[in-house]
Amino acid sequence: MRLLALFTLLVLSLASEELRIKAENFTGDQAKGISVFEGDVNIIKGSDELNATKVTVYTDENQKPTKFVAEGDASFYIVTDDGSIYTGKAQKAIYMPNEKEYHFYKQVRLRQINEKKEIIGDEVVLKSLEGKAYAKGAKSEPVIMIFDIEEKK
Repeated sequence: MRLLALFTLLVLSLASEELRIKAENFTGDQAKGISVFEGDVNIIKGSDELNATKVTVYTDENQKPTKFVAEGDASFYIVTDDGSIYTGKAQKAIYMPNEKEYHFYKQVRLRQINEKKEIIGDEVVLKSLEGKAYAKGAKSEPVIMIFDIEEKK
């Protein structure tokens, strides 16, 4: 019953948009503020979507989510406050809602759909409030940036 209460508070604490989480398994610890979803995890909030093998949600003392950690073949679709649309995949993705900051790790492929830009690397950080992105390559692979440039005729 406590787990159900924690999950209900988690869903209700997210402003006006519904947070919907589907998974094969769920465990939670209200005292620690940790909820773990495993097995074909699908999270939808507004127009954003996250899919992964495992997602851990951390909450503060008011049961508000402070961090989402997705692991294992994470794929995502994100619309930022400024209207930028991102899609991509990584082996690990971390989202901090208070900072509106995304961190992607290992085999990262991040595409900005409406600007036709792409970043491929081993670590990519997207700071949506600041409109900034940072990327690092792996030891054996550099960061790759792909731009679609329209030429005037």
